[in-house]
Amino acid sequence: MAISIDSIETLQTYLIGVMGRADHHAGEVEGVALALLGAVVWRSTGEISVKQNKGNTANIIWFFVNENRFALAYNHATEKIELRERTQSGNALAEFNNDTTYQEVIEVFREL
Repeated sequence: MAISIDSIETLQTYLIGVMGRADHHAGEVEGVALALLGAVVWRSTGEISVKQNKGNTANIIWFFVNENRFALAYNHATEKIELRERTQSGNALAEFNNDTTYQEVIEVFREL
């Protein structure tokens, strides 16, 4: 089940969870996670929702750019956040970690 991001409070709850999990076991993405969330808000033209796990937000966010749905999901094997088509198991379009520059994030999201 997904939680719709319909308020700043819900968005903040999601981000607090992401940052807490990044600090705990995914330090390679905590910086870029902030840039990616900004890029999602910048480019989204429709609903933004996040995965729910046991009543809490989880590490997957879905968003639309026009009629196209995308997902950002953390890959534990590569320790990167992946931009995927439609779902968390969709075709990977890009991957990000703290070595990714904000300009690279902008370029990827500008092309969506």
